[in-house]
Amino acid sequence: MKSFVSYFLVLVLSFSLALGDSNSSTDKLPKEFRLNGTATQDAFGSSKNKALHSTVRLTRNDKLIAMGAIISPEGHILTKASSCVGAREATLSGGEKFKLRVKKRNEALDLALYQMISDRNDFKPVNWNDSNASKDVSWILSAYTELREIRIGITSGKHREIGREGGVMGVMLGTESKLGIHITEVIPHAAADKAGVQIGDVIQKIDGRSVKKRDQVVSIVGKKDPGDVVMMQAMRNENEKNFRITLGHRSVTFDLFNRNMQMSGPVSKRKDNFPLILQHDLPLPKEAMGGPVFDLNGDCIGINIARVDRVTCYTLPSKIVFPVVKDFLSL
Repeated sequence: MKSFVSYFLVLVLSFSLALGDSNSSTDKLPKEFRLNGTATQDAFGSSKNKALHSTVRLTRNDKLIAMGAIISPEGHILTKASSCVGAREATLSGGEKFKLRVKKRNEALDLALYQMISDRNDFKPVNWNDSNASKDVSWILSAYTELREIRIGITSGKHREIGREGGVMGVMLGTESKLGIHITEVIPHAAADKAGVQIGDVIQKIDGRSVKKRDQVVSIVGKKDPGDVVMMQAMRNENEKNFRITLGHRSVTFDLFNRNMQMSGPVSKRKDNFPLILQHDLPLPKEAMGGPVFDLNGDCIGINIARVDRVTCYTLPSKIVFPVVKDFLSL
């Protein structure tokens, strides 16, 4: 409660400064009182410390690939499965580093269990709470990527299921001929473009299956998810070409020219097919997915599971995550 009151005192001060003489530089809102300024962060007191101490950085070749939540004193870590492939090391907020071993995965929820290789049993796990499951709007926070500060925001949007989107190559299919299906358009920067596919290529096989109709291509690819790989055989100027295409998201692929999407920066590879999500506006990069989300008391209300755009992140709520945690820790 103290941190909650302190935060609103900061807001009152902020508005008071903002309502002053706009032409005077001395009346401009000081940096420390802005949304993620030091004074605002300090208003969250012990909640901030809990967030930092129970979140870890997961790296591969010294590069951050995901965040994770400590879920046991023995150093078990819950994180986003599709982001943390190949994770080698976990770093705590105090700077300690530990090698990792992968223990288990839940592909349906895109979650993975790792464990820090250590004899310690004094790691600080999150405390789970699902009280936010019935709230439409509430203050939340997460540790930021360097584990020195937090990011603050609110839940937004209705708690809801996110359906399966399906993967796409990012091509427009044209005429059908004896040779196969002609490609009439390749969307720049989409999956097919990155794999080297060009306009005029003629698709003959998908995953080793001969195709003569557009519907056959749509059917085979449509059964796969973003991040899945398809093998495509095509003809180009009487030469056979083989492509390995890692499928992209439909919404991202066909919104590549949308101004908001261009401003959003990198998003999560998988951001669909979840039974229930909390939506929030924390300004986090895609590498921060897998980390825990906390309420004002410092209790964990879920795991960040997908960065959708610059103002939207999805969180798997604790009511969905906690049963998986219990299953994981029953190893």
